[in-house]
Amino acid sequence: MKKLFSLLALGLALFFQACEGPIGPPGPPGPSGPQGQAGLVLLGEVFEADVDFTAANNYFVDFEFTVPIEPSDVVLVFIQWETFNGTSVWRLLPQTVFFEEGILTYNFDFTRFDFSVFLETTFDPVTLDNSWTRNQKIRTVVIPADFASGRIDYTDYEGVMELIGATEDNVIQITPKN
Repeated sequence: MKKLFSLLALGLALFFQACEGPIGPPGPPGPSGPQGQAGLVLLGEVFEADVDFTAANNYFVDFEFTVPIEPSDVVLVFIQWETFNGTSVWRLLPQTVFFEEGILTYNFDFTRFDFSVFLETTFDPVTLDNSWTRNQKIRTVVIPADFASGRIDYTDYEGVMELIGATEDNVIQITPKN
């Protein structure tokens, strides 16, 4: 008898578990949470300078950021390599050029407070033609870490500008501090 009662109880339990009825109406929405703090809008910055690399400045120009950048920000420096049909062609530094005399590299470094652009050569840079050292247009782009991604082609100047929402109107003209 006990076995029969146990089997009947088990059968009823399974029967009621298998029953489904129509889905009821959704409940009322809950109360809104407290208002949070306003978020920061982090936009990148773009700086431009015309520089001369000379023996007098040791082929090195130094700039200060208007406001210190965040430790996690990414800094990219581009050089105007040429102009094609009125459009600037920008290349990401470092850029290396091979000559019969040796190797020339346009390079840069940065801290939270400043950045430098300089020439490195395996030969005496005095022998370089002025087209390699004078009136060089550089653009420095500061990208907040929020935008940094492995899926971005940082060598593409136009793509970087689009990423940070910058236009030519947003480019800030700066001068070297040395």
